[in-house]
Amino acid sequence: MTTPLQGENSIHQKSGLFKRFEKYLGEFVYGGIDGCVTTFAVVAGSVGAGLDSAIILILGFANLLADGFAMSVGAYLSTKSEQDNYNKHKKVEYWEIDNLPDTEKQEIRDIYAAKGFEGELLNKVVEVITNDKEVWVNTMMKEELQMIKEDRSPFWIGATTYISFILIGLIPLVTYVIDYFAPISYNLFVITSVLTALGFLVIGWLKTYVNQTSALKGILETLVLGGIAAVVSYFVGDFLEQLITR
Repeated sequence: MTTPLQGENSIHQKSGLFKRFEKYLGEFVYGGIDGCVTTFAVVAGSVGAGLDSAIILILGFANLLADGFAMSVGAYLSTKSEQDNYNKHKKVEYWEIDNLPDTEKQEIRDIYAAKGFEGELLNKVVEVITNDKEVWVNTMMKEELQMIKEDRSPFWIGATTYISFILIGLIPLVTYVIDYFAPISYNLFVITSVLTALGFLVIGWLKTYVNQTSALKGILETLVLGGIAAVVSYFVGDFLEQLITR
C-alpha cells in the first residue's frame, strides 16, 4: 500500500526527471527535426531515382548514423567552447578585481548609473555588489560582457541531440525495414510519407514548448519544411536518374 508520503516523493521524483528532460528539450526537438527531415529527404530522393529498397535502407541508415553523430559532436563542441570561453573571461574578471579594484568598482557604478540609479541608492548598490567577489564577477560577466553561463552538460546536449536524431530519423525507414523482412503489398513511399507526417506532427508540437508559439504554427512549420525537403529531393533524384540512364 502506498502511503501519502511515498506518493508525494514519487511525484517529486517525476517532477525532477521532467525538469531535467525539459532542460534539453530544445536539443531533442531540433535533433528530431533534422533527423526526420534529412532521412526522409534521402528516402524521397532514392525513390525519385528509382532505387531498390535495399539501397534506400543502406543510404538511409548511413545518413542517419553519420549525420546524427556529426550533429551531436557539433552540439557538444559548440557548448563546450561556449563554456570554456565564459570561464576564460571569468578568470580575467577575477584578476581585474584583485589587481584593479578601483577601476572595476567604477565600471559597476557606471553600469548602474546608466540604468537610472543615482545618489545614495547608487552608492548602496555598488557597495552591496562589490562586497561579494562572486556577485561582483557575475555582475561584470552579465552586464559588461553580456555573457551568461551555460550550466547544462555539453555531453548531455550532444547525447540528447544524437538520440533524438536517431529515434525520430528512424521513422522514414521503418516501413522499408519491415518490408525487408516481411514484404508489404502497399506502396512503401506512401506509407512512409504518412508515418513521417505523423512524426513531424509530434516533433512540431514539442517545438511549441521550446519556442512558446502556437501548436498549429509549430506543426505547420515542421510539416512544410519536411514537405519541401521531400519534394526537392524526389525531383532531384528523378532528374538525375533520367540524366544518368539516358
